[in-house]
Amino acid sequence: MSEHKWYVVRVVSGQERKVKSYLDNEIVRQKLEEAIPQVLIPSEKVYEMRNGKKRVRERNFFPGYVIISADIEQGEALHVVKNIPGVIGFLGEHEGAGEKVPVPLRQTEINRILGRVEQIDEFEETLETPFIVGETIKIMDGSFSGFTGTVEKVFEEKRKLSVMVKIFGRNTPVELNYVQVEKQD
Repeated sequence: MSEHKWYVVRVVSGQERKVKSYLDNEIVRQKLEEAIPQVLIPSEKVYEMRNGKKRVRERNFFPGYVIISADIEQGEALHVVKNIPGVIGFLGEHEGAGEKVPVPLRQTEINRILGRVEQIDEFEETLETPFIVGETIKIMDGSFSGFTGTVEKVFEEKRKLSVMVKIFGRNTPVELNYVQVEKQD
């Protein structure tokens, strides 16, 4: 009876996507879809403002790790994973039958990881650089584009800021979305 369990594979940091790609190709090439049905890199979408442009990028929850669902007792699965370029080994290996045997994640651990991934998908994007009161920001979008101001209040739930901008020599409060402003260096 084959049983798929979740394992954490240690990989060279920064090469998670490359390892996943190699692993996916090797699984198809050697027809191991039954033994290794899933390869995951838990990540989230974050956006940041750079030079006035909103940039979206993927950020890994666990840099240097890839998570796989596998039945390692089924033939070549363990050997294939260990011989992928960039793979260091499994997290939590123990000695067994003359070779190191990987220890699977507990169900509570994988539920937490997968739950977090599903939860992030629901929220879609998170802001990586929140703002703080008193911080100087530059307005990148809207009718006050080009002005600088000071953050007076942060409304995290609405993702908005109250910013004090000097217009014609007078301080004027302006409410802006996070994406309309950029941190001043």
